[in-house]
Amino acid sequence: MNQIISLRQMHVGQKGKIAKVEAQGEVNQRIRDMGLIPGASVSVVGRAPLRDPVALRLSGVTISLRNREADFIKVELPAESNAKGKQK
Repeated sequence: MNQIISLRQMHVGQKGKIAKVEAQGEVNQRIRDMGLIPGASVSVVGRAPLRDPVALRLSGVTISLRNREADFIKVELPAESNAKGKQK
């Protein structure tokens, strides 16, 4: 079974598919304008030393997103990613 978590909870190297964007207003528009829409594949490629912002890779582009914005994005992790996370 696939697990759905917020983008902020993802670890470097994890991949998933955006399930839902829960932001409203201008934040919602900004997130969607960057290509972070339901169905898009996304992976976490890095984090700043204090874990904010997070660097994401989607559609061949690397973007940076603040954690407060990442909280609005729910990501569906593939089943094999869940199993790896439980073994750590």
